[in-house]
Amino acid sequence: MKILLFTLCLINLSFTFVFAQEESGFIISGKLEDSDKKPVLFANVALYTAKDSVLTGGNATDETGRFQFPAKPGNYFLKVTYLGLDDKFVPNVNVVSGNVSLGTITMKTSAKVLQELIVRGEKSQMELQLDKRVFNVGKDLSNIGSNASDILNNMPSVTVDVEGNVALRGSGNVRILIDGKQSGMVGMNPAEALRQIPGDLIESIEIITNPSSRYDAEGEVGILNIVMKKNIRYGLNGSFTATAGYPANFGGSFNINYRRKKVNLIASYGNMYREGPGRGTSRQEYNSADTSFVYEQKTTRNRGGYSNNFTVGMDYFLNKNNTLTGTLSYRNSQNKNNSQLEYRDFDFQNNLTQTVVRNERETEPRTNVEAALNYRKTFETKGRSLSFDAKYIFSDETESAKYEQSTSGEAVALRQRSYNTEDEKNLLFQLDYIQPIGKDGKVETGLKSSIRMLDNDFSVHQLNEAMNWSILPDFDNRLAYDEKIHAAYLMASNQFGKIFIQAGLRGEYSDILTELKKTEQVNHRKYFNLFPSLHLSYKLEEDQTLQLSYSYRLSRPNFRDLLPFSSFSDSRVFRSGNPLLNPEFTHSFEAGHLLNMEKGSLLSSIYYRHRLGVVENITTVDSTGFTRITPVNLSTGDSYGFEFNLTYDPFAWWKWTANANIFRAINEGFYNDKVLKSDTYTWTSRVSSRVTLWKNVDFQTSLNYRAPRKTTQGKDLSQYSIDLGFSRDILKGKGTITASVRDLMNSRKQRRIVENAGYYSQSEFQWRARQFIVTFSYRLNRSKEKERNQDTGDGSEEQ
Repeated sequence: MKILLFTLCLINLSFTFVFAQEESGFIISGKLEDSDKKPVLFANVALYTAKDSVLTGGNATDETGRFQFPAKPGNYFLKVTYLGLDDKFVPNVNVVSGNVSLGTITMKTSAKVLQELIVRGEKSQMELQLDKRVFNVGKDLSNIGSNASDILNNMPSVTVDVEGNVALRGSGNVRILIDGKQSGMVGMNPAEALRQIPGDLIESIEIITNPSSRYDAEGEVGILNIVMKKNIRYGLNGSFTATAGYPANFGGSFNINYRRKKVNLIASYGNMYREGPGRGTSRQEYNSADTSFVYEQKTTRNRGGYSNNFTVGMDYFLNKNNTLTGTLSYRNSQNKNNSQLEYRDFDFQNNLTQTVVRNERETEPRTNVEAALNYRKTFETKGRSLSFDAKYIFSDETESAKYEQSTSGEAVALRQRSYNTEDEKNLLFQLDYIQPIGKDGKVETGLKSSIRMLDNDFSVHQLNEAMNWSILPDFDNRLAYDEKIHAAYLMASNQFGKIFIQAGLRGEYSDILTELKKTEQVNHRKYFNLFPSLHLSYKLEEDQTLQLSYSYRLSRPNFRDLLPFSSFSDSRVFRSGNPLLNPEFTHSFEAGHLLNMEKGSLLSSIYYRHRLGVVENITTVDSTGFTRITPVNLSTGDSYGFEFNLTYDPFAWWKWTANANIFRAINEGFYNDKVLKSDTYTWTSRVSSRVTLWKNVDFQTSLNYRAPRKTTQGKDLSQYSIDLGFSRDILKGKGTITASVRDLMNSRKQRRIVENAGYYSQSEFQWRARQFIVTFSYRLNRSKEKERNQDTGDGSEEQ
């Protein structure tokens, strides 16, 4: 409460200061026309001081080609820019004691060929920064027409398994943000939610492997930040995209904004219908003193449905130092998931004894609503700022399934149904302040409070001989999860010659209550932790930089890990959560070397992570052959790795990117008085080549590879895939047609072996078959060249 009162007082003082200011000066106005006397719409008109060429103001022309903006008394010149027309300079714009009308200004058609400018100004697919790597999604042709889950699976050092679980550098404890903030879009069920976000609405992916203290301490291995498309260009502009593919993949999206004077309006919408046919096989063998069994399982499934993502927002520029932003997002999806499991039971002489078929029909509606408010104030001192964020998130999801099971072709002998409702409410408050110190230094500080409440009700019903539905008591409970986290951080940075230093400390107080209401199991945890971070950078030469970093982080169990129930579709293999899970804690060290070359760049790094309370999925089998997979705090873990990211352009028309992550992972712990350990050497890599032909045609090939990896109970086998993409610009650069094939060889399959005390399992599963996609995109009042040479801007970052 004290944090909230302090925040409100600051906001009140800021707004009092804002509205007490008065804008003084006179109006500069005029009109733009081209050589044919037609008005030039939405051109940029910039005002510079004549003395030192400092940008002091400006605006864009409106629908009639007119412009106007305020200016204080002084001597200026104008620079007018518009794609396809020569830049226009208007000298001797003198503001003395009244408004200045410049009349009609004529712009001439440009005779220059822009191709050279396009190549030099184009955003690269990968941008390297001190504390993160930024990957521009649109530059990878295999990402066009896909979803967020597909795009993440194409990122270096990121892997997405067949169930949609995301891992970074081999660890699944990665934090996923939307526009630098926690979002309900990936809150309760990240794996499924990421599949519902159209890739056409994503601008870039930021990979932050060793976050500083300004970020939440959550995420053992780092942060993946999904930056959505947005812009604040003057006038009306945007983009429209339509997609069609096989297996069924149809959708459309738009992203538009309109800015005039003090108001910027934004709106984006994405609609998608997808079907995901998948299949898999497995063989289970178990032999003990009490029981023995052997069976093979064949699975076919189709997960699909439609989703809608809609966002509206407004930036209101109170004046040049104060901005108020409000956004409202709504997401709704309706999924229908059907599957068939066939069990073939054998005796130990490999004779078939019976065949059991189980069918599932599931509906899965989801709704997510987010409302956010941001106030940002900058000061006359460069780099000084104050910002406040508030967000409310509401999510609702219901999984309702019906099951029918028969044996050896007989009539249906077993009917069951399950219900799983998941509701979430989330409230966030955040305050951040940056104060520059000296020439290159600054101090950052902030406060954050988040309240999260989740409610999960799960039950399984079975039709008895009297044709009445009865609840199975072993699969009936209700989980209430209440989480309150309050944080504060302080961070300072400065540059001393060639050395840059950034050090910070974050404190987080956690109050977490987990309660199983029907069995009256309560687990209430309160703890306070300090999380230091340190980043060092040394510029060896003009084109080489050495980086060192350290951070201490934690990973709290996610929602799915805590749920005592997950899915009942497989009657013999049950995946469940563990309400008693504790967080993992990690010490992370990293050293990197950045080399900028004439035709590319190379970022190489080595890292080490020491983890405590590592969570792993443990497989157990009872005497009836029922297999249960449950996460537990199993072990202590150490990871050593080497990683490199290379961009190389041998010619202006040929671009290469390559990355690899080679690491060793050691885990050791105890479960049921037995030692479980693994020591594995493995690696992941991706190589991509893009060729530009005839100046407006791009062709891209990509290869992904994931090497085998040992686990504490078995082994994950290798996986590889090839993607192809082809694009061509049309309509004078305002439109683009893209065709792509994901997983050309149909080889993106998860293959796994599990061995444990007389139990052996070997499985292979493919979540989604090879995809063919065709996409058309159109840019309104923005050509492709102009997009490449203008910064779209991005959101603030979570702290």
